[in-house]
Amino acid sequence: MPVVFCGICPHPPVMVPEVGQGRDEDVSHTKGAMLELGRRVSDSGADTLVMITPHGAVFSDGIGINAVKRLEGDLGRFGAAGVRFALNNDVELMQAIGKVAAGKGITVAALDNALAGRYGVSTGLDHGITAPLYFIREAGVNLPLVHVSMGLLPFHELYAFGVAVREAADQLNRKIAVLASADLSHRLTPDAPAGYHPAGKEFDSRLVELVGAADVEGICGLDPELAENAGECGLRSIIMMLGTLDGVTIGSEVLSYEGPFGVGYMVAALVPGARDDNRLFLGKLRQAALYRAGAKRAAESFPVRLARQVLERYFSGAKNKLFDPAQVPEEFKNNRAGVFVSLKKHGQLRGCIGTIAPTYNTIAEEIAHNAISAAIRDPRFNPVEPGELPELDISVDVLTDPEPVQGLNELDPRRYGVIVSAGGRRGLLLPDLEGINTVEEQVNIARQKAGIGPGEAVRLERFEVVRYR
Repeated sequence: MPVVFCGICPHPPVMVPEVGQGRDEDVSHTKGAMLELGRRVSDSGADTLVMITPHGAVFSDGIGINAVKRLEGDLGRFGAAGVRFALNNDVELMQAIGKVAAGKGITVAALDNALAGRYGVSTGLDHGITAPLYFIREAGVNLPLVHVSMGLLPFHELYAFGVAVREAADQLNRKIAVLASADLSHRLTPDAPAGYHPAGKEFDSRLVELVGAADVEGICGLDPELAENAGECGLRSIIMMLGTLDGVTIGSEVLSYEGPFGVGYMVAALVPGARDDNRLFLGKLRQAALYRAGAKRAAESFPVRLARQVLERYFSGAKNKLFDPAQVPEEFKNNRAGVFVSLKKHGQLRGCIGTIAPTYNTIAEEIAHNAISAAIRDPRFNPVEPGELPELDISVDVLTDPEPVQGLNELDPRRYGVIVSAGGRRGLLLPDLEGINTVEEQVNIARQKAGIGPGEAVRLERFEVVRYR
């Protein structure tokens, strides 16, 4: 077994004494557990350290791996420029991982300085690497590094990438330790960085339990909506790491968990054991993903099915008849309304376009045209490719007529969307959006979308939506 040790480590820079300046004592359990994790890495006999971070060059359709020969970084942006790191990249292993992953259909971007510049990303070590590496180094570990960034791929593909890491190390007869850099929920308390959500505590409690039990299927099967509401940033890194342990028993120990700043920090050690064919999970995870996708498709509402059908016909070239009006229920055939169509891919927004007031004769027509616009005309994203359609989650919001309000006290970001107007400028924000917790946040974002300054007088309107999934 080329994988000799695995671990999960948080990455708050505040735990580094030079950054924390005393506040690091608030995470003393995490600090102690990180030193213990480092000692276990040191004792593992690893030749190379592979670290997976959620804060590097993150791509929606592939995995980024740092390809520069000398890996460097510091904690200067956190006030500790003197905490610096310079490590050799295990370029041979990095290249082998890319080749094996490509053979599994996973795109890997080997980021040298030129390619990183083209993508607008950095080859420097991010804090998802440097903060935990501080303690790994303190424990005496001084190994070549492979710097991997998590991808926004489906969970079973992330797991398959982990399998590729192990196979590449096996080809090179390289012993590796694999660490997943992973903070848990960022929404544990009202003063947390992303605000409070009750899903935060539930997600952390569940994940800590699953990691302690080495329950790979349970971790990979966590509800994506629970994870999104929790505001986590490490689940994908953990799943990639777990793939390196496919087909073996796992001795798992949670060394610590705490959340003093409203963010969950878990340190865990996972040791591979004997081969166990009952723990070959990759095929099972693929089948589970297909089943979930089929079940979700079968449960889609009519507006969502209509939007999907329109996109499928549009991309197949049948642009003259996007849907059959005879198949449209009366509710959507005899009424008019503003409509927003949102497209997500693996939990990440892929496009969203809508109309505040109706511009077509029926709600069905409004859905059809806005679905196409969301796919190909949202200026924030590249146009959707036909091959992406099966991976898209679609939601449709049908708007009520806007009504004027006199002040912020008449708004509620969970119930009402808001329209902010000044002169000919107009900004809209839908209700019940992730991360928008206050009226002030909602209005400020709508102002920014419209290019309206914070001091300018505005006209406020509110509306409600019926959200279809």
